Amino acid sequence: MSVWARWIEPKRGIPAERQMFSNTDLRKLIVPIIIEQFLAMLVGLADTLMISYAGEAAVSGVSLVNQLNNVFILVFTALASGGAVVASQYMGRGDREDGSLASGQLVMITTVISVVLTAVALLFSTQILGLLFGNVEPDVMAASKEYLRISAYSFPFLAVYNGCAGLFRSMGKTREVMNVSIVMNLINVVGNAIGIFGLHAGVAGVAWPSFLSRAFAAVVTFVWVFDRKNALYVTWKGLLSWNGGMQKRIFRIAVPNSIESGLFQLSKVALSSIVALFGTTQIAANGVAQSFWSVAAQFNSAIGPAFITVIGRYMGAGDREGAEYYAQKLLRITYIGTALWNVVFFVLTFPLLGLFDISTQAKTLVIWLCLMHNIGCSLFSPVAFSLSNGLRAAGDVTYTMFAAIFSTVVCRVAFSYLYGIVLNWGVMGIGLAMVTDWCIKCILIWVRYRGGKWKNFQVI
Repeated sequence: MSVWARWIEPKRGIPAERQMFSNTDLRKLIVPIIIEQFLAMLVGLADTLMISYAGEAAVSGVSLVNQLNNVFILVFTALASGGAVVASQYMGRGDREDGSLASGQLVMITTVISVVLTAVALLFSTQILGLLFGNVEPDVMAASKEYLRISAYSFPFLAVYNGCAGLFRSMGKTREVMNVSIVMNLINVVGNAIGIFGLHAGVAGVAWPSFLSRAFAAVVTFVWVFDRKNALYVTWKGLLSWNGGMQKRIFRIAVPNSIESGLFQLSKVALSSIVALFGTTQIAANGVAQSFWSVAAQFNSAIGPAFITVIGRYMGAGDREGAEYYAQKLLRITYIGTALWNVVFFVLTFPLLGLFDISTQAKTLVIWLCLMHNIGCSLFSPVAFSLSNGLRAAGDVTYTMFAAIFSTVVCRVAFSYLYGIVLNWGVMGIGLAMVTDWCIKCILIWVRYRGGKWKNFQVI
């Protein structure tokens, strides 16, 4: 056994014949997800860079609408997650018929909800944008309306892609999703370049390529999920029927995830209002640090779907001992990978900061903020976020939701006010409050995991 294999192997094992995932299988499952997310992050940076050449009004309009679009994306992601848990459990049980029905119902639900959200965005765009961003300049509002309208057309495609991608991850086919993501993002980047620099189309120059890229990804994955060679597949009967029992199972996982994610976004808005009190230097430092944080947290974020796939399959098979074995194994992988990645990226923080045109004082703040984040991420995030995905895959969604609400919405906002304003620690206080949030959630999730109650839930 290699040194790596010894490090990730739990003390209490299970017989080889019950191990559905070898170390090679886990690597094939996890690595494509990491590449996919890293690529998406780079494309996001490229999009921001290119839209800046369309003028400040275009940048502002796209930025504001993306905050709203994130809410819609959270809905689609939560639905895909709920469907992935249910589908993984049926796959673990070896029930292809109900797994197929769950797959069809997932795609149908996401499509219906996305069409409704598209209609709402198109019919009430003026009212929605006026309510949220009514005080912006007229040219910014015009850009926002144009971007929202075109973005809304892509919601059904984005929803279908998320649902189908969730099913492929449930089957362990993350490489296929990665390949589609690569082409999708290439279409987006090339289209943006043509729209901005070739056609000088402004906001439309970045909105329509996003539409085309999402449509491509949706069509390809939609065609693939009908292949009966897959462990999970969609049939027209499963897609067009209305099965309340199956939908209830999916929503039971999806709704708590949606509530948790939505409240998390609201807490970020509240924290932004606190950061705005600290002056230009600290605001700039916090903004740059957040862009670094998103990269530093990538390994931990990427391994979350692996927990859902593996733990969901074992719980569906009724093998609770196997579920616990792989929860420990994946947690060890997460700790090792997160720590190594955070060390490497902190070293890279220094040369990367040279690319930013901010003051020396702001750069110093960024370094301290990143150091605090990376230490906290390495210590607490694997349990607080990745292991909590394992509990969700077992069906323990209510506890994880309330743990997240208490730690993030209550504790993080309260400690941000205490550290940042009362103690006058500024953005360093905001960063410390974030780490405190992770620590509290880590404790709550670990206590739940060790108590074993998460193994008693039944999703299917």
